[in-house]
Amino acid sequence: MKVYKFGGTSVGTAQRMQRIVEIIRQEKKVFVVLSAMSGTTDTLSAIGQNIRTGKKEDALTILHSLQNNYQQTLTDLFTSTDEIAEAYVGKSFEKITNLIHEPYDPFAEKMLIAIGEQLSTFLFYRLLTVQKFNATLLDSTTLIHLDKEGEPVINHIRQQINESLKGHPGSQIYIAQGFICSDYTGNISNLGRGGSDYSASLFGAALEAEEIQIWTDIDGVQNNDPRFVDQTQPIRQLHFDEAAELAYFGAKILHPLCVLPAQNAGIPVLLKNTLQPADPGTRISAAGQGRGFKAVAARDHITAIRIKSSRMLMAYGFLRKVFEIFEEFKTPIDMITTSEVAVSITIDDNRHLEEIVEHLKKYGHVEVAGNKTIVGVVGLVDADDPGYAMRLFGALSDIPIRMISYGASAHNVSFLINTEDKIRTLKALHNGLFQL
Repeated sequence: MKVYKFGGTSVGTAQRMQRIVEIIRQEKKVFVVLSAMSGTTDTLSAIGQNIRTGKKEDALTILHSLQNNYQQTLTDLFTSTDEIAEAYVGKSFEKITNLIHEPYDPFAEKMLIAIGEQLSTFLFYRLLTVQKFNATLLDSTTLIHLDKEGEPVINHIRQQINESLKGHPGSQIYIAQGFICSDYTGNISNLGRGGSDYSASLFGAALEAEEIQIWTDIDGVQNNDPRFVDQTQPIRQLHFDEAAELAYFGAKILHPLCVLPAQNAGIPVLLKNTLQPADPGTRISAAGQGRGFKAVAARDHITAIRIKSSRMLMAYGFLRKVFEIFEEFKTPIDMITTSEVAVSITIDDNRHLEEIVEHLKKYGHVEVAGNKTIVGVVGLVDADDPGYAMRLFGALSDIPIRMISYGASAHNVSFLINTEDKIRTLKALHNGLFQL
């Protein structure tokens, strides 16, 4: 069995839903994971924001517009009125209306956001049913549970998904919502923005799937950011570790957590374009494609923190004390470099920056610099190759570099730069590494 995940743009219109049917039609058994229709999650979030701030009339105005969009989708999706689909959409919007009029509740807001995936999967299920496919609609809030730390409980997923499939052995197509799940108390929750990729990978690992396919509106992973760099090229083969590095840097096509479940289960991931299904896309597996630089990517909104202290000199335990501060405030560290008397660290989460800095001041002089960007050069880099550094630094000869990180991973060399230099850095690396 293969797992197919289709993103918001892939289910964004009735015509695109019909295209998905054609893509999966030939599979004997397939597990389909859907995001909410394009724009729905943002609209539901806007409704939630207005509920939080007491702007019920604004929330109802937004809701009315969204409901009109779904009524049009129903008209476009079915050749004749499907009363079951009509009733489901009507009840969904009645539920949203009730949530608007009730007092604000953070748990209710998560219920509100989940309606997007519930709508897309039900409409797709009805489309398949009307076309005489043997399809089964599953509920991801029963399939995926989170523990107290917010991590998916893998054994629960495996048990629930296999029991669900055994209960419907004759089905050709199984459909589940991406993104949504239940927390450890049983309340509805979600896996965060872009979490549908993660859902698909978790389901694929639980099913021991032949392959996990992620379908979006892009022809696989590009070797640079096409928004800023001309003549980018798709990468046809990536190692799991290379894909994980690119996902961290915000490669639009892949959620950062998507790779790990598939990698642990040894299941290849194929990234495809719904609008160009014949394009081979990008294949991610344990095989990779040999040595060399594969891609350049960048991550913005980085803050650099430097702690300078003579107490570091010939001391042990200093870094542990520093790291414990970040652990206390649940703030991940991206890059780290050290000298005998200083340590530099970068973070991309500033919510507790002031508290972190105050705690760090106990150990030395602290300097904070914002508006930074981490640029990563991803590939399998051979540290014994005397030429790789020359190519990188030659390309960056005109770029001010604040930090450099290499050695923790053979698949990534990272540079910290000023965000104002990002575009010319991406272009310089592209010209120096790929335009040979």
